[in-house]
Amino acid sequence: EKLQERLAKLAGGVAVIKVGAATEVEAKERKHRIEDAVRNAKAAIEEGLLPGGGVALVQAAAKAQNDVKLEGDEATGAAIVFRAIEAPIKQIAENAGLSGDVVIDKVRSLPDGQGLNAATNEYEDLLAAGVTDPVKVTRSALQNAASIAGLFL
Repeated sequence: EKLQERLAKLAGGVAVIKVGAATEVEAKERKHRIEDAVRNAKAAIEEGLLPGGGVALVQAAAKAQNDVKLEGDEATGAAIVFRAIEAPIKQIAENAGLSGDVVIDKVRSLPDGQGLNAATNEYEDLLAAGVTDPVKVTRSALQNAASIAGLFL
């Protein structure tokens, strides 16, 4: 009976995660990290995964820059967006002790899905290496940023 109950919980997607820590502050931090991981896993199940570390954004922006021909204020706005899109990978590279601009230039020249694995400082296929971002999280971040930027304009 207990075994069937446990099996039903697993099949139904129910799990209990116990968080242990030396202090209450540490336990809260761990709990928040676990909650964030669960939300990201659910988002990945809903909409899929992208190569992580900002690589998908940089490679998509590079393609868009080549395809879009704008002038005046539109060109200025697009340049601001393209620069903002590079911010995540630039910060990740700098946190790894590398030049953000050098990494961005290198990633632009790589095949789609390949980029910097900051844990190993190697350029590789990020999906195969397990360096991923949920599509939903990336899409939502772009939509929210565009919405907020629109409020200022």
